[in-house]
Amino acid sequence: MVTEIAEFTAQPGKAEALRAGLLRGLEVIRTAEGCRAARLCRGVEDPERFIYAIEWETLEDHTVRFRGGPRFAEYRSHINGLFVEPVIARHFEPAEG
Repeated sequence: MVTEIAEFTAQPGKAEALRAGLLRGLEVIRTAEGCRAARLCRGVEDPERFIYAIEWETLEDHTVRFRGGPRFAEYRSHINGLFVEPVIARHFEPAEG
């Protein structure tokens, strides 16, 4: 299992629109092959920032199958123009056991 953490910062004045778009995008991500779980969180100290925490079966489920497939364009269509580039995305694997 691999956990993706992707951080988004809203364009000025677009935090609510980004939140709505990220929630619509979350529906797309949850149907992707290899997605085990996904959630959206909003910054407490900085409500203009959001993160996705997505559990994938494998790194390739995200980097190859999702990002290289048609679902990625569908997901991005919900958030284009609403966030500051670049999105910070990192992948993590369990460190316990």
